[in-house]
Amino acid sequence: MDVFSPSDLKSILHSKRANMYYLEHCRVLVNGGRVEYVTDEGKASLYWNIPIANTTCLLLGTGTSITQAAMRELARAGVLVGFSGGGGTPLFSVNDVEVEVAWFTPQSEYRPCEYLQQWLNFWPDDAKRLAAAKAVQQFRINVTKRHWLQNKNFRTNGFEVNEAQLDAALTRFESDVAIAEHTQALMLAEARLTKLLYKIACNTVSHPDDFSRVKGGAGVDPANRFLDHGNYLAYGLGATATWVLGLPHGFSVLHGKTRRGGLVFDAADLIKDALVLPQAFISAMQGDDDQQFRQQCIVNFQQAEALDQMIDCLKHIAETHGGL
Repeated sequence: MDVFSPSDLKSILHSKRANMYYLEHCRVLVNGGRVEYVTDEGKASLYWNIPIANTTCLLLGTGTSITQAAMRELARAGVLVGFSGGGGTPLFSVNDVEVEVAWFTPQSEYRPCEYLQQWLNFWPDDAKRLAAAKAVQQFRINVTKRHWLQNKNFRTNGFEVNEAQLDAALTRFESDVAIAEHTQALMLAEARLTKLLYKIACNTVSHPDDFSRVKGGAGVDPANRFLDHGNYLAYGLGATATWVLGLPHGFSVLHGKTRRGGLVFDAADLIKDALVLPQAFISAMQGDDDQQFRQQCIVNFQQAEALDQMIDCLKHIAETHGGL
């Protein structure tokens, strides 16, 4: 039996870990000192290892169960665990009534406190919190422009956008962000930008231009289904980023001052438009299934170092707006 110490399990920084997993119709347990998931094939049970030291988050879908011993080992390794419906959405869990951001975060009394202290230096101040929200949106603009124009995976799959249209949409959004006097104005500007990005994406991949965003529900079209699915993967990275930095999910700067879990949405917004939205439309037009889309989304996150980007942005906000 292999025995791992906590220092061994945490030797890989979360931002450098390679894996996110979505599992369904299986059991997660500890077998021979390792965390594994078990699937049944006829009368045989097949055991597959989960490399927890190199895993960021684990999403458990339909027909799954997990043992107490497995949860203990996952917590030791700092892996976030979430429960969801089939296909990865919706996300839900017994530890939080806010269904969209319910994650079992590993418990530790020794999370870093410097970023939380900096965050609390500016968070109660409305003007400073608005400035932080604008910083999130500026980062969102920069990363969206970079990936929509330069991402090799997107371009290889025919996602070559009209640069003038994209610049016009992002420039207008940047102007709206600059003059916004409250977070509600930012949210309205964000909604306008997203509609424009949907239109540009539809034109780019020849998707029917009557696309309308519909969240959840049965019978939604593939693009909407993939957007839901990819966004939940982004929430997993957002929850990981905030946990790594020791920032409680309730201290959002954009998604509602009192909204439980809002900071996870803030963090996820940094990459949703840039990485999830294009892949959703590419996969929809290619006829990908959920697994193919999910795998490509995870590859995009890894190649773009999405978790690194989230952590760096949140650290920058804490240090810039909350530094003493």
